[in-house]
Amino acid sequence: MNDKHDTDLTFKRIAAQFLTLSLIRFSKKSHSSLHYGLQFWVLYVFPSFSVEDIRQTFLSHFLKDLDRKLIIAFKDNEIERSQSLNPDLKRPIRDSRIAIVIFSKNYASSSWCLNELLEIVRCKEDSNRLVVIPVFYGLDPSHVRKQIGNFGKIFKKTCQNRTEDEINLRRRALIDVANTLGYHSTICKANMTKEITNDVLVKLNLTPSNDIEDFEVRMVRIWGFYLVVSLVISKVVSS
Repeated sequence: MNDKHDTDLTFKRIAAQFLTLSLIRFSKKSHSSLHYGLQFWVLYVFPSFSVEDIRQTFLSHFLKDLDRKLIIAFKDNEIERSQSLNPDLKRPIRDSRIAIVIFSKNYASSSWCLNELLEIVRCKEDSNRLVVIPVFYGLDPSHVRKQIGNFGKIFKKTCQNRTEDEINLRRRALIDVANTLGYHSTICKANMTKEITNDVLVKLNLTPSNDIEDFEVRMVRIWGFYLVVSLVISKVVSS
């Protein structure tokens, strides 16, 4: 009986995610105003991180936990990182409800990460809608806040060719986010990624659930078109 229940839930999740992604693709192709609404609603979490430090460890576990809760996060697998922030990346930051900034030992070595952080802080200040959650992975939070220790040395090296104003902007962004209540761990702990995921659910005013009904209700509440398709999915999976 439990196996059948788990199978039904898995099918519901797959159906719901397929529907969401299909609608996004359709709205992109049709260039309709629906695309902006879908992007604004669907994209919950934007992670900012150092690729070399955590993509295969902490981030991988975290994204899986988000997927299990049907929380859609931005994934930049196809974006080539450079010194400057890709203009196409500013939209996902602005469309997200929550930014997870994962500070690690090489975060400050990346101009891309620091520019991402600047954009996140700007969005938080401009819209007052974006919630920022810092995660200090293998770092003392005070080292980020004060730009001291190895983190501070790396930060200074990255900013060597920047103007004083640009450096101060980055310092203020680091201080702003590092002063925010967040999470601190020296190793990748599975329970910490789950804790952060549940925190995200709370901040999104969603209740952790193992069922899909809550997700279907959210779909219906946002778009009338979702109502029709959600009912079809519900009919199929209940038959």
